[in-house]
Amino acid sequence: MEGTSIPVFFFTLLFLLLSSDCASLHNLSANQAIKDGETIVSDGEMFELGFFSPGRSTNRYVGIWYKKISTQTVVWVANRETPITDTSGMFKVSREGNLLVTGGGDAVIWSSNSTLSARNLNPVVQLLDTGNLVLWDESSTKENPVWQSFDYPSDNLLPGIKFGKDLVTGRERYLTSWKSPDDPSIGLYSDRVDTNGYPQLIGWRGQVMLSRLGPWNGLGFSGFPSDIPNPFYSVEFVINEKEIYHKFELTSTVVQRVFLTWDGKTLHMHWLERTQEWAVYQDMAVDGCGRFALCGPYGMCSSLKHPPCSCMEGFEPRHLKQWKVSDWSSGCRPKKPFNCGIGDGFQKFKGVKLPDTGRSWYNVSMTLAECEVACRRKCSCTAYTNLDIRKGGSGCLLWFEALMDIREYETGQDLYVRVAASELKDYMVYNRRQGVLIIILPISLALLLLSALAYAHRIRKKTPLKKGQGNRESGLDKKNSSMQMEHLDDLPFFSLYKVAAATDNFSSSNKIGEGGFGPVYKGVLEDGREVAVKRLSETSQQGFDEFKNEAVCIAKLQHRNLVKLLGYCINDNEMMLIYEYMANKSLDSFLFDEGRSSMLDWPQRFRIIHGTARGILYLHQDSRLQIIHRDLKAANILLDSDMNPKISDFGLARKFVGNDTSDKTKKVVGTYGYISPEYAVHGRFSIKSDVFSFGVLVLEIVSGMKNREFSHEDHRDNLLGHAWRLYKEDKSMELISESIRTSCVIPEVLRSIHVALLCVQHHAEDRPTMLSVVLMLVSDSALPPPKQPAFFTEENSRELDPVSSVDEYMITLLYAR
Repeated sequence: MEGTSIPVFFFTLLFLLLSSDCASLHNLSANQAIKDGETIVSDGEMFELGFFSPGRSTNRYVGIWYKKISTQTVVWVANRETPITDTSGMFKVSREGNLLVTGGGDAVIWSSNSTLSARNLNPVVQLLDTGNLVLWDESSTKENPVWQSFDYPSDNLLPGIKFGKDLVTGRERYLTSWKSPDDPSIGLYSDRVDTNGYPQLIGWRGQVMLSRLGPWNGLGFSGFPSDIPNPFYSVEFVINEKEIYHKFELTSTVVQRVFLTWDGKTLHMHWLERTQEWAVYQDMAVDGCGRFALCGPYGMCSSLKHPPCSCMEGFEPRHLKQWKVSDWSSGCRPKKPFNCGIGDGFQKFKGVKLPDTGRSWYNVSMTLAECEVACRRKCSCTAYTNLDIRKGGSGCLLWFEALMDIREYETGQDLYVRVAASELKDYMVYNRRQGVLIIILPISLALLLLSALAYAHRIRKKTPLKKGQGNRESGLDKKNSSMQMEHLDDLPFFSLYKVAAATDNFSSSNKIGEGGFGPVYKGVLEDGREVAVKRLSETSQQGFDEFKNEAVCIAKLQHRNLVKLLGYCINDNEMMLIYEYMANKSLDSFLFDEGRSSMLDWPQRFRIIHGTARGILYLHQDSRLQIIHRDLKAANILLDSDMNPKISDFGLARKFVGNDTSDKTKKVVGTYGYISPEYAVHGRFSIKSDVFSFGVLVLEIVSGMKNREFSHEDHRDNLLGHAWRLYKEDKSMELISESIRTSCVIPEVLRSIHVALLCVQHHAEDRPTMLSVVLMLVSDSALPPPKQPAFFTEENSRELDPVSSVDEYMITLLYAR
């Protein structure tokens, strides 16, 4: 039975293929051909194969493109190097099982160079709905066709392609760019899986390495933002004795691909059905530190520092003069030479992209302790770490040359680097001559320090505090050590003199707003830059902790939809944050102002919704510091001169690590009307708390009304309840603000309302993530029905005021900004 199963399967398949309407051209059998102008279409009509001319070229090529997508997106080309100059071309399969592209006079332009295992096996070529062009015969199976285009990708990595190397056959599957948008011949750039050492993904320009995704660590590629798991695709990375490859598979109906552009950018693309265009889902370059080995050997790159390169701890610039002129290619060298054995140790570096693994060694079964022992035994071993970071870590990865292409990365791995023992933070050598001295010195210094502290305390008790400054001064006394702990050295410091000069000595005419933090002033720096200065007021309920929290959080964040912090100022009792100036102030100044609301038409409002969603997604998932904002509201969405939204006010934000995306507090902070029920009642906050606030914000943007101040003559529902009532009655259009009725795109508005109602559902687990929100806003896929929102009526909200489960219940006042 087993010997006959393959032929029976094949003949059944062949009968179904050949019995279909010839005009549909779903397949070709031996000696059949299609001419220029005819096509082969996959069964589900997802992909199409035929002749095409790229861009402004008149040359003809055989390629595969998406059929269901309006813009012709070519994902594979057969005769890349040998175009046909007229329309005489034909595509066919020979009886020997060879795919051929021929030109005038039947001259062979391109061949698949495939042959059947035996004669008379009736070859059939078929285009699958995955975009894979497959050649079958009677002896082949689904897993092992005679030939397939997935083994020879062009500039597109489609779901299902094994991107890597077959170690048995030696076949390598990699991407190569087009020469130009008009010429699909092989260009300058390529993306490959480097199988030397521990496998990693490398971007090349000819023979020069341009970029590198760090090695696979079990969850993603080291040094690249991971969004796994997600509702759209899954990722697989396989290393065994037969093959090494990376593959992604779609898990939903979305259309995605990875595309190497003709000018060398590797982009993860996502098709937006609503706008009929491709959008960049991820850029593999990440940021300026994406360039390979920018900082040289033992150099550390950080996109948040200027300049971005610095030497790793225990190392110094090899050529200081070159570093002073921003030439970091020579890298760094150890401050003290290695002395293999007792004179060396390993310095732990937290949160880094792992170095180039081209010359590394690995073992999947060793523990981290065994890995350290293995590295110590070999004097040429320069660093070690775990191979897989899941479940506490496993496996061993060793480096044996200078460490290249390292960068700071908040969610990166720990790396243990060999340094001279004297360079270790906790270094202490015990020997006969130095042991006593090294023990006595710290004790003496400690006693001296305690004496100094006691003396300072006595003097301070004798010195009377000025009226009204006691609490503020004690708060500022602790700031210096706190600031140092949080590495605020990366953030530019502004002197009080410069800030006062920029704001005309904090003139009332320069005051542009007032918030929970204090007054906000407009200023102009010496270089002409306009800035906004937030000055902590003495009556503010916020204080040093909120100041430090905002400075530390936002200093490490960079996104087009987050306000940019330019620096800070601390001088005695003065604490100020200096931001880029937002010409159009805050969103609430437009939304809730009858005169100015008409200045925001629907396209602008939708861009604000989408931009804000992208900013929150960055905070939750893609930033170095994963952050829950906790105070998202219209007053905290600032608008630049082009009406682009910028999320601001991070004083109440909280950081989280990895999957710990929730926490509990006894101090509930935020703004009534935007706080989720689980946070208000039980003090539990999570990324879903921000999702709830975003949902409220969207409903306010659509309606032009405040949630907390909403009223209706027919019922006592708040804005959420009113929107829910209209949705259930299929009357959501009645929610739309009068000022946008003439400019609104009805499907976009209705979809925005629907997504908002999904965001404000009562139970946190029912609310979508921000990644799902972003994609739901721009796609046309079916949305799940929302459940009843939290705080359905104003009475429900008021009933929560006397909170017994929260010891302290503090809500920040809603100020105009």
